[in-house]
Order: sequence, then C-alpha cells, then structure tokens
Amino acid sequence: MTKRWQIFAVLALMYVLAYFFRVSMAVVAKDLAQELRLDAARLGTLSSVFFYVYAFAQIPLGPLIDRLGGRQIIILSGLLTVCGTFLFALAPAYPATLTGRVLIGIGTASVLMASLKIYGNWFSPHEFATISGFMVALGNLGNLSATAPLALAVSRFGWRHPFLAVGIVQAVAVLLVRLIVTDSPPPGAEPVDEPLYTTHPPHHGVIEGWKIVVTYPSFWLLACLSFFWYGNYMVLQGLWGGPYLMDTLGLSRAAAGNVLLFTSLGFIAGCLVIGRISDRVLKSRKWTLLWGQLALMLLMTLMLGPAEALSRPLLNAAFFAIGLTVSSGVTIYPMIREMFPAGISATAMTALNFFVVIGAAAVQQVMGVIIGHFPRTAGIYPPAAYHRAFLIPIIGLACAVLLFFFVRDTKPHGQ
Repeated sequence: MTKRWQIFAVLALMYVLAYFFRVSMAVVAKDLAQELRLDAARLGTLSSVFFYVYAFAQIPLGPLIDRLGGRQIIILSGLLTVCGTFLFALAPAYPATLTGRVLIGIGTASVLMASLKIYGNWFSPHEFATISGFMVALGNLGNLSATAPLALAVSRFGWRHPFLAVGIVQAVAVLLVRLIVTDSPPPGAEPVDEPLYTTHPPHHGVIEGWKIVVTYPSFWLLACLSFFWYGNYMVLQGLWGGPYLMDTLGLSRAAAGNVLLFTSLGFIAGCLVIGRISDRVLKSRKWTLLWGQLALMLLMTLMLGPAEALSRPLLNAAFFAIGLTVSSGVTIYPMIREMFPAGISATAMTALNFFVVIGAAAVQQVMGVIIGHFPRTAGIYPPAAYHRAFLIPIIGLACAVLLFFFVRDTKPHGQ
C-alpha cells in the first residue's frame, strides 16, 4: 500500500469513529431516557448538543487547519474525543453525560475537514470528488456499527460498555495518526499529477479569508441546502428514526436498528459512485445536488404516515433509497473547495460544514420540542407527534432546493 493510501486508511478510521459518535444516539435513546429519566426535550438536547459544539468548532478550526496543517489538529482533537467518550460512558447523571457529548463533539469536529485538506496535497483535482465520496462512504461504517451491531451490543451488555470499547479504539486511532499521517508528500516522493494544492499555498489573513467566503453569494445558497440536507439525514439516522420506528410501527430496538442499517447501506453505496456521477455522468456539481436532494425530499414524505403502511421488505427498501439519495449531498465538499483559492480551502470547507452540522442540531432539537408537546401513553408518543415534527426538515429542504436553482456551478481547478 502506498503512503497516500495508508494515510487515507488511517484518516478514514478516524472518520468511522466520528460517525459512530454522531449517529449512535438513535439506538441508545430509549435506554438513556429510561436510566437517566430524560424527557423528549432533554433527549433532543443531549443529541443536538454534539452538533452545536461540532458546528461552532468549525469557526476557529478552518484557519487553524490552513495554518498548522490537518495532522496536528486531528491528533489534539482526537485526544479530546477519548476523554469525552470515557466521561460519557461512565457518567452517573445527565450533566456529566451532556459534558461528555460536548467534548466528543469538539473532538470529532476537525476529522473530515482536516482530512480533506491533507488529501488535497496527496491527490489530484480529478481524484478529489471520488476520494471525498470514498471517505464519507467508509466513514459510514461507523454509521453501520451504530445501528444493528450497537443495538445487539446494548441488548447484551448495556449502553455503557460499548462506548468504553469505542473509547479504547479511538485512542489507538489517534496513535496511528501520530505514526503514519503527514500533511504533504516529502520533496520528490510519490509525485501527484496536477496536485490539488501546492505544498505551501498562498495564505490569506483570517479575517480576509472569512470575508472572501461570506461575501460570495453562491456560498449562502450552498449553505442553505447543506443545512437541510444533513438535517434530514440526522433526524432520521441520528436520533428520531429509532423512536419513530419503535413507537409508530411497534418495532423492537434490534428491529429498528436493522431498518436504519439499510439507510447506512444506501448512503455507503451512493457515496462510492457519487463522485463519478458528478464528474462523468452529469458533469455538474449543481445538478448532482439538485436531483439528489429533490429525490430525498420526496422520500422523506414517507415519514408523514405512508411508511407505517409498508411491508417490512418495502420499508427496508425505502430506507435504503433514502440513504442513496442522501449521498448526493457529499458533492458539497468538492463544490465548496472549487469555489475558493487553495490558501483558504479549509476556511471555506469548515464555514460550510458549520451549516451542515448546525442544521442537524437545530432540526433534531426542534423536532424534540414538537414531539414533546404530545402526551405519551405507556412511554410511547403517538404517530401524529412524529408526523408533525417531520414536516420541519421536509419543508425546509423543499425551500432550500428551490433557492439552489440560482447557485453558480463549479468545475475542478485546472479545467
């Protein structure tokens, strides 16, 4: 295995773990609520706080990655993740659990953006969309592990022991980053044709870099779409998909985890091909996003009631299709990178990632408030609670898709 693929493998492992932390609440939500005596609003806060701190961490991380390189930032933040994981797993009450989620959110915030910055020095522009898709696809193995496998582990060992085990794996992954990853190839080693970034691209000042990004109109249209793209995915896969399936369809935790597993499989399958679709089939970042997000919006309307009438095979197929359409959103990363100069690439990507993650946080929490207004019977919320709550991400995505028609398309640097 060449050096750049060793680096890719190690950083992908880090992203697998980051994704596990991001979506694992959907499976353990009922257990946390019972043991810690949490209502829907507090449960929504416990899940969404991860995304809030993850999002706001993007603001300083972009310039730091541009200045210091991705490797150092990933190592330092990875150690913070280790601490947060053990605190979460051992927490005796809600405040300590919340603090653990905060530390995990901050600690995992740099993984994807710093990795993409490093890949910019190791891969060519024509490989970048494909590499981005591969990274997210492999990262979703963490998504897979946080569905049926986590449900099985929780059923056998309780929710604390699986998180302790993942904390140990996280510590090993940080060590591997320290030993293997470098920010860029040494002079003369493994030359890359048409490198995406030069080893030392020209830097802009922090304020100047942010000004360039936020004054570009297409950035805001992409940010709006990103907000609701990931918001739709995370309300289903990250928190409320599990309770929805258990409360409205009467599925067990394990059965709900199995259904959510199909969303992860669809997402992974889509991520493996979305770069090629964008580069070679549609030959457009904009239209890849538009068609994919329109399909996602239509499929999400199943959560307004029709999903409850589906047979199990059709339900699995529907959730797989949702994951497949969600993968179109990965195109935002090559698109935002192509909008701006290399010297502020991490600043631009983290600025966009702020809206990606804050969307997941806000929509999850708003749904929690809406669901919590409905009375529970024997600890179960009525279907109407979920139907009302799912209108928020669906309508938001519809509006974002309409606005995105006005965005300027991009092309890989050098074309």
